[in-house]
Amino acid sequence: MKRRDFLKLLALAAYPKVVPHHRLQFPRDHGAHPEYRTEWWYVTGWLDGPMGFQVTFFRARPQEQSDNPSSFNPRQVLLAHAAIADPKRGRLIHEERAARAGFTLAHAETERTGVWIDDWRLVLEGDKYHSQIAAREFDLDLTFFTSDRPLLQGEAGFSRKGHRPEEASYYYSRPHLHVVGSVNGRQIDGAAWLDHEWSSAYLAPEAAGWDWTGINLFDGGSLTAFRMRGKKGGVHYAPPGVIVRADSPVEIASHWRGIPSVYESKKWKHPVTARTVDGRPGARRAHERGDDLLGGRGARFRRQERSRPRLPGAHRVLATHVPVRMRPMPAK
Repeated sequence: MKRRDFLKLLALAAYPKVVPHHRLQFPRDHGAHPEYRTEWWYVTGWLDGPMGFQVTFFRARPQEQSDNPSSFNPRQVLLAHAAIADPKRGRLIHEERAARAGFTLAHAETERTGVWIDDWRLVLEGDKYHSQIAAREFDLDLTFFTSDRPLLQGEAGFSRKGHRPEEASYYYSRPHLHVVGSVNGRQIDGAAWLDHEWSSAYLAPEAAGWDWTGINLFDGGSLTAFRMRGKKGGVHYAPPGVIVRADSPVEIASHWRGIPSVYESKKWKHPVTARTVDGRPGARRAHERGDDLLGGRGARFRRQERSRPRLPGAHRVLATHVPVRMRPMPAK
C-alpha cells in the first residue's frame, strides 16, 4: 500500500454505529447528531387550496476528515430542498440549497431542531416547529403544531434498513401536525408529517434506494411503511408496516412486508426527462393477501417527477373498511 493511500485511510471518519436498545432522549434527540454520517428532518403535508408541500434539511459528515483548522474545512455539509405540488399549475415546483456548516450561514443545532441554510430554516420552539423558505417561484412561512409525543419507529426508535445489524437508523416521526401559515402570502392551514432520522450505514451495498409512505388516518392514527429497493430490481429489504392507533401500535402481519405488496398499476413516461416510471405517479393499491388496507393511492396530477426523483408528490388516499390481518406490537 502506498503511503498516500495509507494516510487517506487514517483520515477516514470513524462513524458511530446505530445499535438496538438505545434509548432516545428528548428534547436532546430533536437536535442534530453531527458524529453520525447522515441525518435529515423531512416534513411533508397537505394544505388547503389544495396543494402538497415538502421541506427537507439534510446534514452529512464527509468521510474524509482533515486536521486543517480553517473554517472552510467542510466537517459538516448541509443540504435542503423544498417543493409545492399545486394541481392548478400542473407541475412540481422545487428548489434546493447546499452549504458547508459555518459562518452563521448554515448550521444544525444539537440541543433542539434548529437547522438553516441562508434564509431557509426549520426550528423547533416549544411544542411547535417553524419553517421559512424563500424560493424563486414560491415562498413558505409555516408553523407546525405538535399534538403528541414523538412516534418511535421500528424497535423503540431503532429502525432496521437491511439484513446486517449495522444497516439501521434511529428514527422517529411526528404525524398529525397541524399547519398554519402562508404560501406566497396567502393564508393557509392543513396537516403534515415530520420524520427525523440519522444513521451511519443507511443503505446496504445491495440496495439502490427506498420507497416510503406515511399516512395520517382520519381516526387520529397513522400508517408507516417502507421498502429498500435492490440494485438488481425487486425488494432488498422491507420490515412490517405499522399502524398506530390512539390506544396502541399495531404491526401489519410480516408477510405483507412493508410496501412490496403496494403494486404500481400503470407505467408513466415523464414528459421532460422521458424516464419511464413504474406507477409513479400512477395509482397504487395496498393489499395484504387479498385484504385491502387502502382502497387506493393516486397522484393528484402527473408532472410530479424530477430528474432526481426523491421528492414526494401530492396524493389522495381512498380508505376502505375492509379488515386487515394485524397483530399487536411486542411490548418494549
